[in-house]
Amino acid sequence: TRTRAVLMTVGVAVLVVLTAVALLLERLGPGERASFILTGLLFFGVLMLLSRPKVVAEEGGVTVVNLTTKRRLEWAEVLRVNLRPGDPWVYLDLADGTSLPVMGIQPGIAKAHAISDARALRALAERHGTGRAAD
Repeated sequence: TRTRAVLMTVGVAVLVVLTAVALLLERLGPGERASFILTGLLFFGVLMLLSRPKVVAEEGGVTVVNLTTKRRLEWAEVLRVNLRPGDPWVYLDLADGTSLPVMGIQPGIAKAHAISDARALRALAERHGTGRAAD
């Protein structure tokens, strides 16, 4: 939540500054003004994408929202929650033999918090899931 708030705030601030510069500089032509504003919108859009990842765990399963995808999983589909040293984020080993990145839990700056979140997600998966592939 904190990361999302910071990214959104920075995105809005950059958009406002670039728009103000575009409108206040009298020497700029219409195309140059538009390019300033478009650059601000592009920067804002990228930061909004980066603020999107999250994980929502509920009684019936877990929803993983990454940069451009959203996937709802039942607990029985989650075999294991992994956060190994050097991993950029948590990975879920799934019953279909694939692995799903969970970008909402990243050990970058807040390593202890990420480890705590990964352990909590692992405990939920172990409590609610089957822990094995479906037959």
